[in-house]
Amino acid sequence: MTSRPRRVWSAAAVAIALIWAFPVYWILNSAFQPADRLRSTDPAWFPRNLSESGFGRVFDDSFIASFKLSIVVTLIAIVVAGLCAFLGALAISRFRFRGRMQMVLVVLAIQMIPPEALFISQYKMLNEWGLFNTVMGLGLLYIAMILPFTLWMLRGFVDGVPIELEEAAMVDGCSRTRAFFSITFPLLAPGLVASSVYGFLQAWNEFTLAVVVMDPSNRTLPLWLKGLTDVSNAAIDWPGVMAGATLVAVPVIVFFMIVQGRMTSGLVSGAVKG
Repeated sequence: MTSRPRRVWSAAAVAIALIWAFPVYWILNSAFQPADRLRSTDPAWFPRNLSESGFGRVFDDSFIASFKLSIVVTLIAIVVAGLCAFLGALAISRFRFRGRMQMVLVVLAIQMIPPEALFISQYKMLNEWGLFNTVMGLGLLYIAMILPFTLWMLRGFVDGVPIELEEAAMVDGCSRTRAFFSITFPLLAPGLVASSVYGFLQAWNEFTLAVVVMDPSNRTLPLWLKGLTDVSNAAIDWPGVMAGATLVAVPVIVFFMIVQGRMTSGLVSGAVKG
């Protein structure tokens, strides 16, 4: 590739990156703007007269309660769904049993069902079990939401690890369990991290199930953020809304930064051991 086309493609990549990053910049810029400046007809494209009062208005007891609820529900969902999906992926990939492929097709078919089609049955189920408006009830729905795709994703990672590696370790004297945890499991670490990232994003940002299951007084962070715009006889505090959106996004960014390093180290470690 000559230098001219390379510069053209580089400029196009930078332009696309700027377009992608602009909403993030606009949220941060708006979060630190005074309310009157943000409501003016002249857009504040660049930071001026910055103020952190928007964060002070939204960082209160209701945010902390919603944050704790979201963290607990999300952790329950990714841990339980990850464990069940991991065991299911091993069973589908490593063992041959009747109905194995049908099970895979069912997992894919479940992903095609619109979530709205299940709201009534989910509501009645949780109400009869006494789990309506509870952390366990919402966590159960999140597990069911995350599990199918996580299972499908982990199955691909398990299929990518040759079973001959375990067999070679067993020839050298390892038991099947030790061969799995010494050879196969480290190679599956990137897949576990990738599936956990997917599950975290889905559970953390989920809105509709929480609306159906939880009361307005017991809200996850997406519901809390929506509540900032539910005002009557008053102007919406847009700097506060943008500050709230920033607070909701921060845990996702921190989580991804942590697991990104672990994902990279897992890939390198698996390549060396393989």
